[in-house]
Amino acid sequence: MNGLRVALRAALLIAGITTGALAQEVTLRANEGSLIISGELIDHDGEFYRIRTPDGPLTVDAAGVNCSGPGCPDPARPAPRIVISGARTMSDVLMPALLEAFARDSGMGMKRITHSDEDFTYVLTEQGGKRDIARFTFHAGTSGEGFADLLAGKADIIMALREIGAQEAGSGTLGDGVVTRVIGLDGIVAVVARENPLSRISPEDLARVFSGDIGNWSDLGGPDAPIALHGRQSGSGLMEAFRRRVMQPAEKKIANGRIARHDSNADLVDAVAADPSAIGITSYSERGNARALALAGRCGFEIRPTAFNLKSEDYPLTAPLFLYLPGRRLPKTAREFVKFLDTEPAQRVVRWAGFVDLRPAGIPMERQGERLANAILAAGGDTGLSDLRRLVEAMKDMRRHSITFRFEEGSSRLDSQSQANIETLSRLMARGDLRGREIILAGFTDGEGSAKANLAIAKKRAEVIRRALLARMPTSGDGSGVIKVMSFGEAMPMACDEEEWGRRVNRRVEVWIR
Repeated sequence: MNGLRVALRAALLIAGITTGALAQEVTLRANEGSLIISGELIDHDGEFYRIRTPDGPLTVDAAGVNCSGPGCPDPARPAPRIVISGARTMSDVLMPALLEAFARDSGMGMKRITHSDEDFTYVLTEQGGKRDIARFTFHAGTSGEGFADLLAGKADIIMALREIGAQEAGSGTLGDGVVTRVIGLDGIVAVVARENPLSRISPEDLARVFSGDIGNWSDLGGPDAPIALHGRQSGSGLMEAFRRRVMQPAEKKIANGRIARHDSNADLVDAVAADPSAIGITSYSERGNARALALAGRCGFEIRPTAFNLKSEDYPLTAPLFLYLPGRRLPKTAREFVKFLDTEPAQRVVRWAGFVDLRPAGIPMERQGERLANAILAAGGDTGLSDLRRLVEAMKDMRRHSITFRFEEGSSRLDSQSQANIETLSRLMARGDLRGREIILAGFTDGEGSAKANLAIAKKRAEVIRRALLARMPTSGDGSGVIKVMSFGEAMPMACDEEEWGRRVNRRVEVWIR
């Protein structure tokens, strides 16, 4: 059966690019006759031809050439194929629902053709189904399989729950043209049955549990019972992200022989919810009737997986929903679909599908009692209550927005979610949503180093964000908002500085709006 599925998948991917008329030779002649290009037709979207030549794939403007040869498409009936491959978590509901919303918003009809459990095609048509406009062929697999298809040139859009690794990128084979988009958010969560008394766990203990170093609930303050481990199949984007972000920092390896593996998050959650001795790793969007654990540090701070904490990356295991696009021009319908993903109708679909949308949310200062209480308990040494008083006085009539900026470790480069946040905030400003509002970029650091040095570091990072936002504004003084920078250094920690994950959470630039 596995061999049949692999063969079917290969056939579908090849069909999406090279079968039928699109596998035949064409000759493109420039209208003025000065240029002739021959090759195998890969795609034609009504605007551009894409052909395979001895020198590699070329994209040619259809308005400037005439096509001859057996592979030339009927210009009145273009039906390009767009192959989408990768994470099943995204392909099961979210991406089809987004495609349906796009078709409805564009006045198109849509029908589904199922090929197997992993492969299916959506045909977008004119209303009434008289003409096919485009075919979107999906392969539901893993993030790793999607990256392999991207590297091999077998797919046009890749769905991933994690960033591509250096080895998967083929040591630079993909080139600089690959575009990464974040279309929504999810999170990696540890879940237990509702009868289980555990409410929180540290990332270090979570790593020790899944390495087998902790095998009994009594070691975590629970009953004397063996721990049953559950996870997705190895190779899934979720488990690979868990390995990189939880196991690897703790220098632990997953005890593969002890884990019950599941093909879907739904199956995993059902198994965990039915067993008070079980713990599993799943996604925030598919935690079902199991209970997600908060992450806690040795100092007592804890961070719960909530929509706001995922948007702000305060929860350290936030998992952006990535789309990877190859460094070439996609067919027109695919380009329009990708553009649609930034719209409010698309973000409503993201919410409906159970994921966290990219729409900014806000919390006023008076609703941040837990953060302030933790900050007061942590205040001491170089950082005193005067720093917190200064913060409260500055922000007392403002709202902290979920848009938060964090930097890659040891770098001034923003992480992937923060890069998307730059675009989100600049769009809000450019279209006047923040007109007449005051925006404060508040810089914070961890507690390493002197308080004076940390204030300078936090201010420098906030200035980086301010410059990036201003660079994206069409004009200055357009009434889109006044951007100020303030630095509070280590004054309001979100997590424990004793652990690296806590220090990473504490290094941030927050957005406050009056």
